[in-house]
Amino acid sequence: MEFLSNNTSTLIALIATGAFAGILAGLLGVGGGIVIVPVLFFVFQSFGVSPESAMVIATATSLATIIPTSISSIRSHNQKGNVDFDLLKRWAVFIFIGVLAGSWLVTRINGTWLTGLFGVIATLSALNMMFRTGKSALFQSLPGKAGQATMSTSIGFFSSMVGIGGGTISVPLLTLCNYPAHKAVGTAAAIGLIISLPGAATMLILGQSPADAPVGTFGLVNLVAFLCIVPLTVLFAPVGASLAAKLDATKLKKVFSIVLLITGMRMLIQLFL
Repeated sequence: MEFLSNNTSTLIALIATGAFAGILAGLLGVGGGIVIVPVLFFVFQSFGVSPESAMVIATATSLATIIPTSISSIRSHNQKGNVDFDLLKRWAVFIFIGVLAGSWLVTRINGTWLTGLFGVIATLSALNMMFRTGKSALFQSLPGKAGQATMSTSIGFFSSMVGIGGGTISVPLLTLCNYPAHKAVGTAAAIGLIISLPGAATMLILGQSPADAPVGTFGLVNLVAFLCIVPLTVLFAPVGASLAAKLDATKLKKVFSIVLLITGMRMLIQLFL
């Protein structure tokens, strides 16, 4: 099976995905995974890869691309003072534990479950942001130590299982707790690095390439797609960060919710096709 050979449209799609994912990484702090996973999921299937195999490879490859994207996005957000390093210090260990558990599970379960989980997480997060835009936070502040430990572990666990950088879950959770929207986005970019680095490494080392995996797949990470996407995500992440600084919190939430809803519903529909 030839991957990308004589297929200009696929190459263009991957490059465009990298550019769009980079903008989203800077704009929404989502690490680009919310775009990369669905695109790779369908691109891999166009080369004869089964939906089950396509999902696990898309998840692992997405996490790998988030590593350099997050670094670029963190630098841009930090220059604007929107990365909460005190929060990261409290959450890092718990996120890491959640990531190890989630990424290990990805190497063991059927990809169909991951497709459904991706769709559910994206859709619920979108609906939450959409219907609560402009409304007051449900809580006045973040919970205590035990509550934050649960939140951060869950963010690491579920994000690593569906190949997203953490912003899809962490931004809604933080804003529900009366956390500033722009700082939530900037901090989510840093959370993405804590998730993607150990998550991608685990799937690369422990994951076994499916029999129908596209060429260039090592473990569960496809290096061909990685090399096509990463340069553009790194290049465009600062563009997204600049846009984020200019948008007010309400507009930021609306953009975030629309992207999530479209993506989540499309993935759920795939389960019934």
